[in-house]
Amino acid sequence: MKQLFTSMLLALAPLYIVAQSTVTGNISDSENGQPLEQVSVYIPQLEKGAVTGTDGSYTLKDLPEGSYKLVVAYLGYETHSTTLEIHSGNNTYNYAMTPSAIEIDEVVLSTPFHKLQRENVMKVEQKSIAELKSEGAITLADGITRVPGVTSVSTGVGIGKPVIRGLSFNRVLVYTQGVRLENQQFGGEHGLGVNDAGISSIEVIKGPASLLYGSDALGGVLYLNPENFELPNQTSGDINLNYFTNTLGYGANAGFKTSGEKLKFLVRGAYSSNVDYETGDGTGVTNSRFKEADIKTGLAYQATKFKTELRYNYNESNLGIPEEIGVQDNGRDPLLPNQEIATHILSSKSNFFFRKSSLEATLGYILNNRKEFEEHHEHEGEEPLEEEEHEEEEGPALDMDLSTFNYNLQFNPQWGSMTTIFGVQGMHQKNENFGEEVLIPNAITNDFGVLATSHVHFNKSDLQFGLRYDLRSINGEESGIVGDEEYIPSLDKNFNSFNAAVGYRADLTDNILFRLNIATGFRAPNLSELTSNGLHSGANRVEIGNQDLDSEQNVQVDLALEYGNQHIEVYANAFYNNVSDYIYLQPTGEFRDDNPIYVFQQQDAKLYGGEFGFHLHPHPLDWLHLESSFDMVFGELEDKTDLPLIPANRWNNTLRVEWNTAKGTKSKSYAFATVQSVFDQNKVATFETPTSGYSLFNMGFGGEINIFNQLVGFKISGNNLFDKTYISHLSRLKTDGIANIGRNIAFNLSIGL
Repeated sequence: MKQLFTSMLLALAPLYIVAQSTVTGNISDSENGQPLEQVSVYIPQLEKGAVTGTDGSYTLKDLPEGSYKLVVAYLGYETHSTTLEIHSGNNTYNYAMTPSAIEIDEVVLSTPFHKLQRENVMKVEQKSIAELKSEGAITLADGITRVPGVTSVSTGVGIGKPVIRGLSFNRVLVYTQGVRLENQQFGGEHGLGVNDAGISSIEVIKGPASLLYGSDALGGVLYLNPENFELPNQTSGDINLNYFTNTLGYGANAGFKTSGEKLKFLVRGAYSSNVDYETGDGTGVTNSRFKEADIKTGLAYQATKFKTELRYNYNESNLGIPEEIGVQDNGRDPLLPNQEIATHILSSKSNFFFRKSSLEATLGYILNNRKEFEEHHEHEGEEPLEEEEHEEEEGPALDMDLSTFNYNLQFNPQWGSMTTIFGVQGMHQKNENFGEEVLIPNAITNDFGVLATSHVHFNKSDLQFGLRYDLRSINGEESGIVGDEEYIPSLDKNFNSFNAAVGYRADLTDNILFRLNIATGFRAPNLSELTSNGLHSGANRVEIGNQDLDSEQNVQVDLALEYGNQHIEVYANAFYNNVSDYIYLQPTGEFRDDNPIYVFQQQDAKLYGGEFGFHLHPHPLDWLHLESSFDMVFGELEDKTDLPLIPANRWNNTLRVEWNTAKGTKSKSYAFATVQSVFDQNKVATFETPTSGYSLFNMGFGGEINIFNQLVGFKISGNNLFDKTYISHLSRLKTDGIANIGRNIAFNLSIGL
């Protein structure tokens, strides 16, 4: 045993006994040679960074040997990316930055090769949470609708689910803290379930990402990047305050983080509360109120050739489910029906760095408890009880626990200009019922997938390709009594799929970028689609599953062209998506207890459309920005009928101005005005009705001010300033004739500590 122990120590010794490597250098302005202060110099794969001092110098310490991407970024300059070979000892890298009015180009984290957006083979949309806040987003689900090609199926203001190019629900996978979020997201009345506090930015992959993520990424991925740990030997804190006039909503979050040379820690807590929102005509939408509490914390350790981090998030939400216009008050406690949702997310990510390879292991555990409380209906002959007694005696109609363990192991060897990743991913999931009603049965789901993907870099182009194989098994228990209308038989189903992807990007000229991606994706039917048999109170319908459903399989072609110089950017993204065995709900024309019955069916489908736009900042008026974007999607089934829940075409036009703030601030002040035009949606499913178009006018401004030597950031924005009464085609309240939110003024203060 002693010899074995000694052998293990000797085997592990190279990981910890290594020569210390550093990178030092100076960053300057290419036009005048002056040193630049506060420039970010960052190695994404190592998650190591530094900022330049007054003399433009920086130092990155305790680095492993190997080849890594180094990114230099600073507001008002073109972001620079290079591959740096780090040798033992001291390394030097100097760079002169080129001034540019184009916004900072960020590193894409949702794809595995850590490229800048313009270098990435796959087009990925990025938005910082600060941007979403500046545009008046009340919730994260509301904020993502600012991304072209992304909308939301909403139930009031508090409940929203992402829709990417017409695909939603389990066809869009959400990642947070590096792990897939599993929170019983199959239901339309189930919201995103993530608070924006402690999230630094979002990334959106439009189109099948099954190669990287497996089942449920058939339509795309919403990737939430958590806030970074502080730089070594730095400590910081901040307080953020929000207020929304329409919902009388208030919210606050506060964070603290500190880092030494190796150990890092952060924590952030948040709370928000909103009353019922008002439509454009001043009507309060009864029971659209909601409140939320959230805490996120993290601990990290970083050595030269090893780093690991542990993050935890607890989120507690209480959401009213609006059904009709009734009580008109400013109460904050949800009425019946409502949801109480508690979610625990524990994740761990560890990286080992070798001379010509690296290994990453990500583990996640999620426990989601969902309780739904419904109105009590007395049976004939029953004595009505006092309402307080109801609330004390009536338990939740639905009480469900969903526990999920997932893992993702990726090995990354480097062979010359080719970078390859071999991965193993999987998931073990358990669903349990404790309430009076059973909508879906107790069940266990297991996933297992293996993948290989490579990126080859040429002089002015890049090629990426990969292959993946997945297995999914679902075993559900019998529920109810045979012969009863709500009986659910036992379930034993297995699904498997091969998927592939190939993408190519090229610099056709110094200013024109071309991308072509062809990818397949799949989605195994979820537990609800296979087994559900009961009333969805939020949808006011009975949904009946179908155990004969097959997996959805799709092939999507994406074509992108981008032109950019110092003063104008133009882009055109087009896609065609063919989905085999598309699963959808169809009304039967029958009723159960006055509620319509819908069943799950399958049919081939196709979706096509794209996003187009430009961004102009003319010289010498670099402070002036004209932005325009247009997105459209069309979807139809094989029988030539239209798909349900396809968003209407949109056209956004923004005039934005920016100017330098007072000395000592790190950002620019801004003001903007936006006209959002949503067109008529007349291409609707057989059980939907057309929706009229509308236009909304939004304005805002913000920046930083210095108060008693304390920087205070502020944002003020007004959405729907003309108080337009309108109904979104993707609003689940549309069938009840309930309009969307009216005028809302958002105030945000951010105070650094």
